[in-house]
Amino acid sequence: MIKNYLEQLRIQRWDDHRYYHHSRINQSLHFVSALSFLFAYVWLFVDPVISALVGWLVSMTSRQAGHFFFEPHDYDHINQATHEYKEEIKVGYNLQRKVVLMAIWAASPLVLFADPTLFGLFKPWASATDFMRQVAKIWLVVGGGGLLFRTVHLFFIRDVETGLVWMTKILTDPFHDLMLYRSAPLALMRGELMDPGLHLNPEHTLGLIAEPVLEEQHA
Repeated sequence: MIKNYLEQLRIQRWDDHRYYHHSRINQSLHFVSALSFLFAYVWLFVDPVISALVGWLVSMTSRQAGHFFFEPHDYDHINQATHEYKEEIKVGYNLQRKVVLMAIWAASPLVLFADPTLFGLFKPWASATDFMRQVAKIWLVVGGGGLLFRTVHLFFIRDVETGLVWMTKILTDPFHDLMLYRSAPLALMRGELMDPGLHLNPEHTLGLIAEPVLEEQHA
């Protein structure tokens, strides 16, 4: 059971890398995101408010900017897959779902202007510092809620194991990305804008493409 769980985790990580991380700029931003996320993880036990501010303002914005603005959205010749196909089989948050999540994050501070107590949960903010700390608490809920919502959603549209594997992947991505993309900034400084994909295993890649139904179940 554990062996199968780890194999599903490996496949989800592999598909995420080979499908969505071709740009060296995107990879470099993921490296920055991983570093800041690790800081946020540690600071979660010191001051969760600071952790939320770093996690959203640095980690998430740099991470998603790489996907939205620098990652190619045209035909993927390395994996022989269209962008639409990749978006359809995406286990976690594809670009459309990310737009919704980021919109909720960006709009969430507005509730404190409409109701400074947030239905009695907060004391009315009296300074910019108070406001930011209350916003950070909301962002903690948005982040945790986004993670739990998609995990439980996967329980119903896929299966429980897929949801738990995806949650494990998301929580451990900073550690994995730090190792995977540590050389991306140097490659980018050499002028390499796109990962040539020489590390991809052709047999494994073609095997997954040849069985799209299985990939959709386990990606």
